[in-house]
Amino acid sequence: MSKEQLAKVDAMLRRPRPENPPTVEQLRAGFKALMDTMIVPDDIHTARTTLGDRPALHITPDSTSDSTPAGTSAGTSAGTPDNGTRPGTILYFHGGGFVFGSPETALSLTAHLVSKTGLDSYSVDYRLAPEHPFPAGLDDNLSAYRALLDSGLAPSAIAFAGDSAGGGYAVTTALAARDAGLPLPAAIVAFSPGLDATRTGESMTAKEGIDPIFTREAVLHTGAMYLAGQDPEQPLLSPALFADLTGFPPLLIQAGANELLLDDSTRLAARARDAGVDVVLDITADAPHVFQSYAGGTLDEADRALDRAALFLSQHVPAP
Repeated sequence: MSKEQLAKVDAMLRRPRPENPPTVEQLRAGFKALMDTMIVPDDIHTARTTLGDRPALHITPDSTSDSTPAGTSAGTSAGTPDNGTRPGTILYFHGGGFVFGSPETALSLTAHLVSKTGLDSYSVDYRLAPEHPFPAGLDDNLSAYRALLDSGLAPSAIAFAGDSAGGGYAVTTALAARDAGLPLPAAIVAFSPGLDATRTGESMTAKEGIDPIFTREAVLHTGAMYLAGQDPEQPLLSPALFADLTGFPPLLIQAGANELLLDDSTRLAARARDAGVDVVLDITADAPHVFQSYAGGTLDEADRALDRAALFLSQHVPAP
């Protein structure tokens, strides 16, 4: 049954490709339409808020009251519970090639993590390229982390997580936090992360045609919008090649074996291992990019992968 599910998802993702590169507006609309079809568990609560300087979506288990740290806002609310009673928090960075996506398009992922762990999550609506190329989005994510710390939440109670471009941000935001003299979070979870702006991984060629979502040309097209002519050979753009991960927190990297960006994950895991980091590289056979989005009954591998991610988070971040 599982192989049948994988084949069905693969076929669904192999849509006819336009002859010309889609516009930014078309990319954003198409991605939203796809992610609107994903299953979101109903045992969570969402509230719009702000974190740092940007809008964010606060996702909590239904059994937990929605409370907002100081330095953030949710409508007129800005209350902070006693730190001794606050559960850990997942600071989430959505995917979308740095060009499209939002906290809402990532809700199937954040909601399942919240449902499975009992932790709450803040999903950051960071600025997008090409209107705001590197490092605008990274600055927004760092500001969001700083706001959580300023609220009194201990770094040991915060995990970073993200998918695709957001999985890359989960790593680079930690690098930027370290550069800024901030403490690192307790753990990092990255789903199919984008970690190499040079696009030099062997999988960029080897998985061409096998990946049902991306082509090399498409990845280069959106990547150029984010780079805006800047040198990709730097740690905050290509951490899989250039980052010093010494002192990083435990790291879980999940990827599908069929994806163009697979070597982004494998090479970062190798760098983490060589730096003495506690790292788990979790690759699912025959699975596409961010296959975890299909949790909730569509794809058994997605639910299993998120179960493993939830276990990892529960081992490193305090639950309610």
